[in-house]
Amino acid sequence: MPRKPVEAERRAALVCATIGEIAETGSAAVTVARIARRAGVSGALAHHYFGSKEAILLAAMRHILRAFGDETRGALARAETPAARLEAIVRASFAPSNFDADTVAAWLDFYVQSRTHAPTRRLLNVYQARLRSNLRHALRPLCADPEAVAEGAAALIDGVWLRAALGSGDAPDALVLDWIGRRIA
Repeated sequence: MPRKPVEAERRAALVCATIGEIAETGSAAVTVARIARRAGVSGALAHHYFGSKEAILLAAMRHILRAFGDETRGALARAETPAARLEAIVRASFAPSNFDADTVAAWLDFYVQSRTHAPTRRLLNVYQARLRSNLRHALRPLCADPEAVAEGAAALIDGVWLRAALGSGDAPDALVLDWIGRRIA
Protein backbone atom coordinates (compact mmCIF):
# COMPACT_ATOMS: atom_id res chain seq x y z
CA MET A 1 0.00 0.00 0.00
CA PRO A 2 1.33 3.49 -0.82
CA ARG A 3 2.65 5.72 1.95
CA LYS A 4 0.28 8.63 1.20
CA PRO A 5 -2.69 7.32 3.22
CA VAL A 6 -0.44 6.74 6.25
CA GLU A 7 1.05 10.21 5.90
CA ALA A 8 -2.41 11.78 5.61
CA GLU A 9 -3.56 9.85 8.69
CA ARG A 10 -0.54 10.97 10.69
CA ARG A 11 -0.92 14.58 9.61
CA ALA A 12 -4.60 14.51 10.58
CA ALA A 13 -3.71 12.96 13.94
CA LEU A 14 -1.13 15.68 14.54
CA VAL A 15 -3.62 18.41 13.65
CA CYS A 16 -6.24 16.99 16.02
CA ALA A 17 -3.62 16.53 18.73
CA THR A 18 -2.54 20.15 18.28
CA ILE A 19 -6.08 21.42 18.77
CA GLY A 20 -6.43 19.27 21.88
CA GLU A 21 -3.10 20.43 23.30
CA ILE A 22 -3.93 24.09 22.72
CA ALA A 23 -7.18 23.59 24.60
CA GLU A 24 -5.48 21.77 27.45
CA THR A 25 -2.32 23.82 27.92
CA GLY A 26 -2.48 27.00 25.86
CA SER A 27 -0.16 27.50 22.92
CA ALA A 28 2.71 28.94 24.94
CA ALA A 29 3.04 25.61 26.72
CA VAL A 30 2.47 23.42 23.67
CA THR A 31 5.55 21.66 22.40
CA VAL A 32 5.97 19.55 19.31
CA ALA A 33 6.90 16.66 21.59
CA ARG A 34 3.59 16.93 23.48
CA ILE A 35 1.62 17.17 20.26
CA ALA A 36 3.45 14.18 18.81
CA ARG A 37 2.96 12.13 21.98
CA ARG A 38 -0.76 12.92 21.94
CA ALA A 39 -0.95 11.91 18.25
CA GLY A 40 0.98 8.70 18.90
CA VAL A 41 3.92 9.59 16.67
CA SER A 42 7.50 10.66 17.28
CA GLY A 43 8.51 14.28 17.60
CA ALA A 44 10.92 13.77 14.70
CA LEU A 45 8.05 12.62 12.49
CA ALA A 46 5.98 15.66 13.48
CA HIS A 47 8.89 17.91 12.51
CA HIS A 48 9.31 15.96 9.27
CA TYR A 49 5.67 16.53 8.29
CA PHE A 50 5.34 20.16 9.38
CA GLY A 51 8.80 21.60 10.03
CA SER A 52 7.91 23.70 13.06
CA LYS A 53 5.47 24.21 15.88
CA GLU A 54 4.06 27.29 14.12
CA ALA A 55 3.39 25.23 10.98
CA ILE A 56 1.49 22.62 13.01
CA LEU A 57 -0.55 25.35 14.70
CA LEU A 58 -1.31 26.88 11.30
CA ALA A 59 -2.38 23.49 9.92
CA ALA A 60 -4.71 23.06 12.89
CA MET A 61 -6.35 26.41 12.18
CA ARG A 62 -6.67 25.60 8.48
CA HIS A 63 -8.48 22.42 9.54
CA ILE A 64 -10.90 24.42 11.71
CA LEU A 65 -11.44 27.00 8.96
CA ARG A 66 -12.13 24.23 6.41
CA ALA A 67 -14.79 22.77 8.69
CA PHE A 68 -16.28 26.24 9.19
CA GLY A 69 -16.21 26.84 5.44
CA ASP A 70 -17.94 23.52 4.78
CA GLU A 71 -20.65 24.38 7.28
CA THR A 72 -21.12 27.85 5.78
CA ARG A 73 -21.26 26.52 2.20
CA GLY A 74 -23.84 23.94 3.26
CA ALA A 75 -26.00 26.62 4.86
CA LEU A 76 -25.64 28.88 1.82
CA ALA A 77 -26.63 26.05 -0.53
CA ARG A 78 -29.97 25.80 1.27
CA ALA A 79 -30.59 29.57 1.20
CA GLU A 80 -32.85 30.68 -1.62
CA THR A 81 -33.02 34.46 -1.13
CA PRO A 82 -30.46 37.17 -0.32
CA ALA A 83 -31.99 37.55 3.15
CA ALA A 84 -31.76 33.79 3.69
CA ARG A 85 -28.11 33.88 2.51
CA LEU A 86 -27.36 36.63 5.00
CA GLU A 87 -29.01 34.70 7.82
CA ALA A 88 -27.17 31.51 6.82
CA ILE A 89 -23.79 33.27 7.03
CA VAL A 90 -24.54 34.73 10.43
CA ARG A 91 -25.99 31.52 11.86
CA ALA A 92 -23.04 29.47 10.55
CA SER A 93 -20.71 31.88 12.35
CA PHE A 94 -22.44 31.01 15.62
CA ALA A 95 -23.03 27.31 15.01
CA PRO A 96 -22.50 25.07 18.06
CA SER A 97 -19.38 23.57 16.45
CA ASN A 98 -17.72 27.00 16.73
CA PHE A 99 -18.15 26.89 20.50
CA ASP A 100 -16.55 23.50 21.14
CA ALA A 101 -13.98 24.12 23.90
CA ASP A 102 -11.05 22.92 21.77
CA THR A 103 -12.17 25.03 18.81
CA VAL A 104 -12.55 28.13 20.98
CA ALA A 105 -9.04 27.66 22.37
CA ALA A 106 -7.63 27.25 18.85
CA TRP A 107 -9.42 30.40 17.60
CA LEU A 108 -8.17 32.45 20.55
CA ASP A 109 -4.63 31.21 19.97
CA PHE A 110 -5.02 31.93 16.25
CA TYR A 111 -5.81 35.58 16.95
CA VAL A 112 -2.83 35.91 19.30
CA GLN A 113 -0.44 34.17 16.87
CA SER A 114 -1.60 36.39 13.99
CA ARG A 115 -0.05 39.41 15.71
CA THR A 116 3.51 38.10 15.36
CA HIS A 117 3.50 35.28 12.78
CA ALA A 118 3.08 36.49 9.19
CA PRO A 119 1.64 33.24 7.72
CA THR A 120 -0.96 33.16 10.49
CA ARG A 121 -1.79 36.81 9.86
CA ARG A 122 -2.28 36.02 6.16
CA LEU A 123 -4.65 33.17 7.01
CA LEU A 124 -6.62 35.46 9.33
CA ASN A 125 -6.83 38.04 6.54
CA VAL A 126 -8.16 35.38 4.16
CA TYR A 127 -10.83 34.33 6.67
CA GLN A 128 -11.88 37.94 7.26
CA ALA A 129 -11.94 38.76 3.54
CA ARG A 130 -14.12 35.73 2.78
CA LEU A 131 -16.53 36.63 5.56
CA ARG A 132 -16.86 40.21 4.30
CA SER A 133 -17.22 39.02 0.70
CA ASN A 134 -19.99 36.58 1.59
CA LEU A 135 -21.78 39.26 3.59
CA ARG A 136 -21.41 41.83 0.79
CA HIS A 137 -22.80 39.41 -1.77
CA ALA A 138 -25.87 38.73 0.37
CA LEU A 139 -26.33 42.43 1.21
CA ARG A 140 -26.09 43.87 -2.33
CA PRO A 141 -29.78 43.41 -3.16
CA LEU A 142 -30.84 44.40 0.36
CA CYS A 143 -29.21 47.79 1.00
CA ALA A 144 -27.63 50.86 -0.56
CA ASP A 145 -24.20 50.46 1.06
CA PRO A 146 -23.40 46.73 1.28
CA GLU A 147 -19.67 47.44 1.80
CA ALA A 148 -20.20 49.43 5.01
CA VAL A 149 -22.83 47.06 6.40
CA ALA A 150 -20.66 44.01 5.58
CA GLU A 151 -17.65 45.60 7.28
CA GLY A 152 -19.67 46.39 10.41
CA ALA A 153 -21.38 42.99 10.45
CA ALA A 154 -18.05 41.15 10.10
CA ALA A 155 -16.56 43.12 13.00
CA LEU A 156 -19.68 42.50 15.05
CA ILE A 157 -19.60 38.77 14.28
CA ASP A 158 -16.01 38.50 15.50
CA GLY A 159 -16.66 40.60 18.62
CA VAL A 160 -19.92 38.93 19.56
CA TRP A 161 -18.37 35.50 18.92
CA LEU A 162 -15.58 36.37 21.34
CA ARG A 163 -18.07 37.43 24.01
CA ALA A 164 -20.13 34.28 23.49
CA ALA A 165 -17.02 32.07 23.49
CA LEU A 166 -16.03 33.55 26.84
CA GLY A 167 -19.48 32.80 28.21
CA SER A 168 -21.35 36.07 28.06
CA GLY A 169 -24.27 36.85 25.84
CA ASP A 170 -27.23 34.78 24.76
CA ALA A 171 -28.40 34.37 21.17
CA PRO A 172 -25.37 35.98 19.53
CA ASP A 173 -26.74 35.34 16.03
CA ALA A 174 -29.95 37.21 16.89
CA LEU A 175 -27.94 40.20 18.12
CA VAL A 176 -25.98 40.39 14.85
CA LEU A 177 -29.07 39.85 12.68
CA ASP A 178 -30.92 42.57 14.60
CA TRP A 179 -28.04 45.01 14.03
CA ILE A 180 -27.95 44.19 10.31
CA GLY A 181 -31.72 44.55 10.09
CA ARG A 182 -31.56 48.02 11.59
CA ARG A 183 -28.80 49.04 9.16
CA ILE A 184 -30.67 47.88 6.06
CA ALA A 185 -34.13 49.05 7.12
